[in-house]
Amino acid sequence: MENLIDAANKLIWGPVMLCLILGTGFYLTVGLKGMTLRRIPYAFRLLFRGRTGSGEGEISPFNALMTALSSTIGTGNIAGVATAVGIGGPGALFWMWCTAVLGIATKYAEAVLAVNFRETDNTGKKVGGPMYYIKNGLSARWHWLAFLFAFFGALAGFGLANTVQSNAVSQVLLETYDIPTMATGIMMASLVGLVLLGGIRRIADVAGKLVPFMALLYLSAAGIILLINFTAIPAALVLIVDSAFNTTAAAGGFAGATMTLALQMGVARGIFSNEAGLGSAPIAHAAAETNSPVRQGTIAMLGTFIDTLVVCTMTGLVLVVSGVWNGEAAGAAMTLNAFKNNLPMGGDILTICIVLFAFTSVLGWSYYGERCAEFLLGPVVIIPFRILWVLGVFLGTQLSLGFVWKISDMFNGLMAFPNLIALILLAPVVFRLTREYYLAGDEERDEHHPRTE
Repeated sequence: MENLIDAANKLIWGPVMLCLILGTGFYLTVGLKGMTLRRIPYAFRLLFRGRTGSGEGEISPFNALMTALSSTIGTGNIAGVATAVGIGGPGALFWMWCTAVLGIATKYAEAVLAVNFRETDNTGKKVGGPMYYIKNGLSARWHWLAFLFAFFGALAGFGLANTVQSNAVSQVLLETYDIPTMATGIMMASLVGLVLLGGIRRIADVAGKLVPFMALLYLSAAGIILLINFTAIPAALVLIVDSAFNTTAAAGGFAGATMTLALQMGVARGIFSNEAGLGSAPIAHAAAETNSPVRQGTIAMLGTFIDTLVVCTMTGLVLVVSGVWNGEAAGAAMTLNAFKNNLPMGGDILTICIVLFAFTSVLGWSYYGERCAEFLLGPVVIIPFRILWVLGVFLGTQLSLGFVWKISDMFNGLMAFPNLIALILLAPVVFRLTREYYLAGDEERDEHHPRTE
């Protein structure tokens, strides 16, 4: 069975998927005439004004982004970047940047469609995401894609962001502070259960507080390391760009990487990091208090910018300037060595970040899985789903999860196919709504009256 899953993952995450994700991002970027790159300063202005929403929805535009970031800013920003650089060389970071530049348009389009085609469920809450914009935006012959997405989305969360994340927390606390995994499991399951009792509003409130704090803590620590190694930054940037197009020389435990390997690892880890194209983040943005799909889409695209172009870049630069990228350590251990070697309490700071990153990922993905399950079975499934989710958090701390990780990778990839097909088919809707927004002067009106719909 494990061999079959490995073969499936190689097929799902092979060249076809990578080309489809990059191709969709390129198509949307060109179709939007580069708007998503030119409007990044405007997006930040909207974000800071978005702490209070105006319009129908459950959570503020700001908290919608924080909920989305809670699932994307995770252990992948620490271990994922290190894996990409360790296997593909420093050049992997360059291709990760390229993936993010195109992914900004993808994330924008996902959120625009999520808000435009969202519904009100039987409990009176606004719900949306790929399954809803497939059902409401495409003809009946495409509706099977909505059910596929919801099915794979409900299952993927139990692996990728439930058992795997809680296992990572239990292991790092056991190794660093000798805390028993049973104690970690009970504590983490209890905290997750308390948050989930409050639904999306409480998840968003917790994310709105934890995500900025953990991001600031991590970026501050990484920033200090870069300041300490300031003179090495120019050479590191040259190495990153050069390695993206040339073979990286082998040194230490590093076996050397070709341009192809750097490209493959950079794109794959970039997609895993920011989730642009996978269809998860628009589920959170659909709950935002707004009447403007374009406005929320503009805020949403910052998720890719912050996650990859800021957080992952800081991690990558720390690995390169500190010299640990071509050492013997791999994955999270590589990043841990960089922090330990450059900061007095670097190991403790990184451990705290890993715990917070994993915890918020569990919360963010619980909402995604719950919405997918509700789409398939209705509101009656919400309470049983939350109970199973909390149990999964505890079980994750007690299991060996290599096989579960592979299965979740497979379901996560399968989520992307129906979503990317829908994005391509519904791209004209995104282009039209964007054109109407800017032609109507809504951007200028937002600048002077930010809370007026």
